[in-house]
Amino acid sequence: QVQLVESGGGLVQAGGSLRLSCAASGRTSSTNTMGWFRQAPGKEREFVAAIRSSPDSTRYADSVMGRFTISRDSAKNTVYLQMNSLKPEDTAVYYCAADFIFGTVPTIPRAYAYWGQGTQVTVSS
Repeated sequence: QVQLVESGGGLVQAGGSLRLSCAASGRTSSTNTMGWFRQAPGKEREFVAAIRSSPDSTRYADSVMGRFTISRDSAKNTVYLQMNSLKPEDTAVYYCAADFIFGTVPTIPRAYAYWGQGTQVTVSS
């Protein structure tokens, strides 16, 4: 089993920045891909970004491209999501996800076996 714990959410004004962290523990050797999804009230969970090691690959949703950056510290088993130029429509619960994935980094939630509890991000206008 792999445990994921997110942190770093909060309230920020539009145009501001936040950095989310997701620390993995347990059988982390069984994962090579970690990602972020988000879910706003009344909406489906949507892909934000993901990063894979060996081979290295990153993928972003079009809505966050150029504003968000995903990175990974393998020594700490932690993935980060730096969010800049935040917009009110970025308001959501952000979830960390992980799995061992071959081929193209997937953007659908069911492709990931492990999930964190989520952290709230609220962007005020």
